[in-house]
Amino acid sequence: MTKFHVPDMSCGHCKESITEALTEKGAEKLTFDMEARTLEVTGLSSEAVVSALDSIGFPASPK
Repeated sequence: MTKFHVPDMSCGHCKESITEALTEKGAEKLTFDMEARTLEVTGLSSEAVVSALDSIGFPASPK
C-alpha cells in the first residue's frame, strides 16, 4: 500500500472520479482520508497512480 498526497481532492465527486480512474487501472484497494487529502492505494505502482490521477486533473505525489 502506497500513500499519496492529493491536494485538490476535496469532495465526494473527487473521490468517485479517483476511484473510477484507479480501479480501471487495476487498483485493488483504495483508502481515502478526505480531511488530510491523502489516498492509500494497493495494487498499482506509484508511477501508475500518479499518471492516472494526473490524467484526470488530480496531481498527486507519493508521501
